[in-house]
Amino acid sequence: MPVVDLLDLPAALPPNAPVVGLDLGEKTIGVAVSDATRMVASPLELIRKVKFTDDANALFKLMESRGAGGIVVGLPVNMDGSEGPRCQSSRAFARNILRLRDLPIAFWDERMSSMAVNRMLIDEADMNRARRGEVVDKAAAAWILQGALDRLRNG
Repeated sequence: MPVVDLLDLPAALPPNAPVVGLDLGEKTIGVAVSDATRMVASPLELIRKVKFTDDANALFKLMESRGAGGIVVGLPVNMDGSEGPRCQSSRAFARNILRLRDLPIAFWDERMSSMAVNRMLIDEADMNRARRGEVVDKAAAAWILQGALDRLRNG
């Protein structure tokens, strides 16, 4: 299955299958998961990158444990709307996942997600830098996935 447009994602998913959201970092992959109704995204786990096959297997194991049927990958678009090396890396990650598993993958513009999550963790949760480092990537994944779910709900 190729990468699908976000608005085509629900039709490509099994009924009532949650979706995972990914925030791809250089050293970690933040993972979030939706509920079965695809209304709410929750932070799930942080995968520490080792090598692609191990990372993919860790992701697939998480997906299977939650019955997830698809993936939304955060796409780190530049502020001017252009795509740089980080976007190319995210697209390559999706292509490599598709070589291992046939499942629907969509992208969601993640501009400012980490910044927004960091601000929220500082302002609202009064979290120190060390603790923020542990949760920001999976919280950013939830932010990304929630944005995509909201877009799906509002057409």
